[in-house]
Amino acid sequence: MKRSVRILFVITAMLLALASCAKQSMLSPDDTFDKETEEEQKSPEADTTEADETLKDTTNDDTTAAVPDDGKVHVGSITLDKYEISIKVGESDMPWVTMLPEEAADKSEIWKSSDESVAVVNHYGKITGVKVGECVVTVTSADNPDAEAQVKVKVIKVSEEPTYINGILIANKSYSLPSTYNPGIDPSAKAALDEMISAAAKDGITLYMISGFRSYSTQQTLYNNYVARDGQAAADRYSARPGHSEHQTGLAFDLNSLEQSFGETKEGKWLKDNCWKYGFIIRYPKNKENITGYMYEPWHVRYLGKDVAKSIYDSGLCLEEYLEITSVYAN
Repeated sequence: MKRSVRILFVITAMLLALASCAKQSMLSPDDTFDKETEEEQKSPEADTTEADETLKDTTNDDTTAAVPDDGKVHVGSITLDKYEISIKVGESDMPWVTMLPEEAADKSEIWKSSDESVAVVNHYGKITGVKVGECVVTVTSADNPDAEAQVKVKVIKVSEEPTYINGILIANKSYSLPSTYNPGIDPSAKAALDEMISAAAKDGITLYMISGFRSYSTQQTLYNNYVARDGQAAADRYSARPGHSEHQTGLAFDLNSLEQSFGETKEGKWLKDNCWKYGFIIRYPKNKENITGYMYEPWHVRYLGKDVAKSIYDSGLCLEEYLEITSVYAN
């Protein structure tokens, strides 16, 4: 009896063990799948967090590098000596610029006109009127784009009358004469020329006039012929556009030769050294083309009267420098 009970107990235990193994075998694949899925779902989140941390660090590094501490003093503001100007067509003006603080390292200027058909401005801040109208010229700090100042520019019509500055009749690239201005040779200028020619002859120097007064229409024909032959850029260096020629004033004369080598002849040297005594100046001296607008012309004299001619001769300046005016075509 006892033996039967033991056998039954053993069989029962074996059956329970077999049932337990079967259960483990049936649940294992599902449990593995769930565990792997759980790990896969967690993995992207971890990767994203790591990527965000990496991007965060990189962004912080770039921001720091974009705003370097260079230790320099930068421009904070700009002031001008004038904020409104009124100029004629062809005339120029240049505001005086002050950049603050004074110890700023870079005081470079950037100039811009709001309407270049009305007025243009160069990189030095010289504003030149082109046509009648109004515009705004702005100067900005190259060092600090937020620092700027503005000039209101009004360009007015050129007078239909000749322009006199300090009592001197002006005809150059900035100042024109009306087409109707037709005075002929000025009697005082002609008398002074004759006196100078006579004085030169006493010194063994022969001077003679080869060109005097020219009308607007005559100058127009000459200029157009030069442009057709050499092009406008070249012609503008040695010939005036109609209305801009000194010969139209009746106060200018060309003597002896139209070659620059004339300046090295005894006649050319005498003229340079003595013409002021008779009220004349060499109108377009050597190394002044960027100021007068014309190449060196040792033969071209302009009558101003003895006092003014002596003053200019003693100063070593050309007429534009002496009067502080420009000689620039509007276009």
